[in-house]
Amino acid sequence: MTHSAPAGGQTPQPQTAHPDTRSARVVAVVVTYNREQLLRECLDGLAAQERLPDAVVIIDNASSDGSGTVADEHPLAADVVHLRRNVGGAGGFATGIARALVRHDADWVWVMDDDTVPRPAALAELLGALDASPVRLSVLSSRAVWTDGRDHPMNAQRTRLGASAQERRDAAHAGGRPIRTASYVSAFLNGQDVRRLGLPNADYFIWSDDFEHTGRLLRHGRGLQVPTSVVEHRTATFSNAQTSPGSRFYYDVRNRLWALLRTTSFTPVEKVLYGGRTALGWAGQLLRHRGDLIGVGLRGLASALRRGPRPSALVLQGEAEAAADVRAIERAAGR
Repeated sequence: MTHSAPAGGQTPQPQTAHPDTRSARVVAVVVTYNREQLLRECLDGLAAQERLPDAVVIIDNASSDGSGTVADEHPLAADVVHLRRNVGGAGGFATGIARALVRHDADWVWVMDDDTVPRPAALAELLGALDASPVRLSVLSSRAVWTDGRDHPMNAQRTRLGASAQERRDAAHAGGRPIRTASYVSAFLNGQDVRRLGLPNADYFIWSDDFEHTGRLLRHGRGLQVPTSVVEHRTATFSNAQTSPGSRFYYDVRNRLWALLRTTSFTPVEKVLYGGRTALGWAGQLLRHRGDLIGVGLRGLASALRRGPRPSALVLQGEAEAAADVRAIERAAGR
């Protein structure tokens, strides 16, 4: 079941300066799967924003609990898409971002997980930093903290390697620091750039879809982390996602190799540096888990070498509206 929403334009927009923040159309996108209580808290957080989003899109990833009902009945009156199967966070974000652009004509898309609870000033601070920036921005991100206020280790933001003194001054003028990638726990994406460069790839399923996509948007664009825009990432424990990955280690290996070997989202130097850092992280995981992950990691390696990610519209086949929206954006972006 899908609740209809007004159709919007599908034609890519020219790369001009960002719209005036007072008139910018902001659409929040939330992807949920079987976390009804956390989803309710997330939506309550959106409803309590000092500057409300102009629309909210919720992608229900075929939840088997009450998440879909929470989405349908929340006073926010969101545009809710109930998918027939779980296409993962990557498929959900590809679907939601495309819908925000095609059917809600978003200038900016604010993406977050269902366990993200934005504090009341989160959106206003993002828009304030955007307004204060002396340069055009492609991606902004919030500061993600755990429930006790500590910076969440799952959402550490990389300062852009090699950022010039001028880039750092520009970022400081807007109240932040320059970044190279951002987490989808709370990322603010320039709709013009997504129309021009495309969506996250649905075939990643989970992990590294945000790394690759924001890396693509920021290869030649400017990004800013805004520490005054705060969201709570209400994970069960204070830890990195890779602390105890289990079978999900397959996606960690496959997707990171896809991002570094099969895309142009990063420069050759960045690929070497990020690849080296990733390899060290994997080595540490294998040591901690006494080799239990070796077989899982080898399967991820084999999959990454065998083929690249499939087109997102193909991954979403069977979800007619979602596939059509994704195809419209991807075709316009030449992907």
